[in-house]
Amino acid sequence: MVNCGLLTNKNEPVPLKNIEVDLQVKGHVATVTSTLKYINEEDNPVEAVFVFPMPSEAALCQFSAKIADQEIVAEVQEKEEAREQYDDALSSGEQAFLLEESEESVDVFRLSVGSLPPRQSASVTFIYIIELSVQADHSLQFCLPAVLNPRYTPAGTGGGIVSEITGSTGIPYSLSFTAHISSPNPITKVESKCPLEPLMFLSTDHTEAKVSLSAGHMFDRDVELYLYYQNPHQLTAIVEAGAPAAQPGSLMGDPVVMVSFYPEFPESVMSSMSSCGEFVFVMDRSGSMSCSMYNGPDAQERIACARDTLLLLLKSLPMDCYFNIYGFGSRYNSFFPQSVQYSQDTMEQAVQKVKEMQADMGGTEILPALEHIYKQPCVLNHPRQLFIFTDGEVGNTKDVLHCVRSNADFHRCFSFGIGEGASSALITGLAENSSGHAQFITGTDRMQTKVMQSLRYALQPAVTDITEDWSGLSFNRLSPQIKSLFHGQRALIYAQLKGEECQNPDAKGKISVQYRLGDQEVTNTVDFSLKPAENNGMAIHRLGARSLIRSLERDEQGSKQAVKGPLVKRRIPTPMMFPACTLKSCGFPFGLGISGSRKKVASSPFSLPTKLKGLFGSSNKRKSSAQNSQVLRACPLINRQNDVNTSKTVVSVETPKDPLIQLISLQKASGCWEIESTLAEVFGKREKELIEQIPAQVKPDVWATLLALIWLHGFKIDAQVEWQFLAMKAVAWIRSQKVVNQSECVQAGNALLGCQVKEDALGL
Repeated sequence: MVNCGLLTNKNEPVPLKNIEVDLQVKGHVATVTSTLKYINEEDNPVEAVFVFPMPSEAALCQFSAKIADQEIVAEVQEKEEAREQYDDALSSGEQAFLLEESEESVDVFRLSVGSLPPRQSASVTFIYIIELSVQADHSLQFCLPAVLNPRYTPAGTGGGIVSEITGSTGIPYSLSFTAHISSPNPITKVESKCPLEPLMFLSTDHTEAKVSLSAGHMFDRDVELYLYYQNPHQLTAIVEAGAPAAQPGSLMGDPVVMVSFYPEFPESVMSSMSSCGEFVFVMDRSGSMSCSMYNGPDAQERIACARDTLLLLLKSLPMDCYFNIYGFGSRYNSFFPQSVQYSQDTMEQAVQKVKEMQADMGGTEILPALEHIYKQPCVLNHPRQLFIFTDGEVGNTKDVLHCVRSNADFHRCFSFGIGEGASSALITGLAENSSGHAQFITGTDRMQTKVMQSLRYALQPAVTDITEDWSGLSFNRLSPQIKSLFHGQRALIYAQLKGEECQNPDAKGKISVQYRLGDQEVTNTVDFSLKPAENNGMAIHRLGARSLIRSLERDEQGSKQAVKGPLVKRRIPTPMMFPACTLKSCGFPFGLGISGSRKKVASSPFSLPTKLKGLFGSSNKRKSSAQNSQVLRACPLINRQNDVNTSKTVVSVETPKDPLIQLISLQKASGCWEIESTLAEVFGKREKELIEQIPAQVKPDVWATLLALIWLHGFKIDAQVEWQFLAMKAVAWIRSQKVVNQSECVQAGNALLGCQVKEDALGL
């Protein structure tokens, strides 16, 4: 295991002094310009290596550095050639950088900085592009993380990526953050958990706006922006002009269109649920799961939160489905040899084992567990659905995703990244490679809420049979065909526009997307101008190119062999860190090398797919201008030493139960509750009181179940997304009991619990 970040040759941090971030949003995508400014306060030159993760959905498109009076600009080269030139540059006393994608994971980059002169300032500028994620309230989220987490690497795989990180405080710096937003639909508001300056609209139709982070933000937590547009489910299209210097007819020379497809799910579809499925829950039990969910006095341990979540899932499953639970670390185990049918007996067995789960299985090796699961026979007429929970610290991400992709025809994967800094390449890759859905649980997010959203996706109909009609337009599709979408998911369709009609400024385009949702056939249509939007960073072109390259990479088999003898002078730990979201593989699968004005140094971790050679046309090498520089920053890191290849005994301390969790734990598999002292405690009553108030001709378990439903609606309505499936099972069970005086029972229950819940609200 190796450390990450940057230190001097005396193992002292190079202080960061200033961070600038400029965010340019165009509809559903963003261009981020980040500048990190720091000073080498040593009396000697420093030669070091940065190792840093970045989100897999981002694409690095430009890198430059200014050290003293010399500016260094990145350009793409073959890997071996780049390494040779980097070595030559150092030997000649010239400044040089070498930036490479890690062999282990697409969201980890290594940056060999070379020699930094003593007492000299330096600034590093990254420009990357990213698709903004859609949230449950239909907003778009941009996140600049403040945490850089280590990745765990299984033994025997050639060394780790990152290891122990120690914290450091008191290093002064300043941070500025400004966002410019444009959208085809009007912008209604911009929100953040961090303080913002007032939103400024730059156009009368509110399609252009600007917002800045308030001064004084200490970057002790993620910077998150939530963007709200009018008519979020409306099909939209944005056309971006090609680069003037690029070859006409090439991808970068032609205009590219981005279509946002975010289908709406009517209530009639949302209310229909399947009772079939094989649900396999795969839980990370490595040492790092004993860390807190977030920094705060009331933060729960990740493993404790996972136990509560598994309890909720077990109680929410439909009768007659199949299920199993796996735990993994340096080894793996399962609750049952094979998935078992859901019943009161199997549920009780699983609940007891969940209560005993600890973060005591060593390192984070998910691959053997997945390989074992895929070898198990599927249950006839019960689609396999994997729910994978991990803090995402693995070093063999590519191998894991290849395994998932190879079995994509037999299952869907719902993945959950737990805690700050979970590997987005792993979490999103698990879902993307199996037509599933990914969620990240950070800060004070409740794991239960997000997991139950995914369970709803697994049980509800999805958008399928998706086809497109481009109304006679000549185009090359850049993104893969969409197979399916769940409720709350959005797809971005990229296409290179061709033909003479694109040269006419008055020309119009039209696209229709047809799909099936349940038993309904739906069509969404959008008309748009073929006059391209003003060229601003080529974000849509680059994301379209990345989408195309990823598709071709899956079709073509490269050598995928690591170059022997990598030039690494020293990889050293630092208490300072970059935001985990500042870069990514150019979307093009290249590394970037950086050199001085006379030497050109670059790296490509693997060759460009054969089909792409000559596709992008001529390149236009330019140095980044000062006004384009912006973002990165330093901030204290988390000390994480828990993932080790040895088991340890974890002593759990019993904490007071959340009344909601306590109520959930008492529900039977069929959906009912029984009168007992623990249930009475949840209601703040004595068991004797519950018994004395039972209405005439009502069975005790019916009375207990009605009281539980009333209590949930009366006291926990804000958490309804968490208990909605429990309530549905309870309602179905009560209906099967054919209660003759149901209205009277509801009134009596309200009186006992001090509520005013109406019978209709209970779903009865």
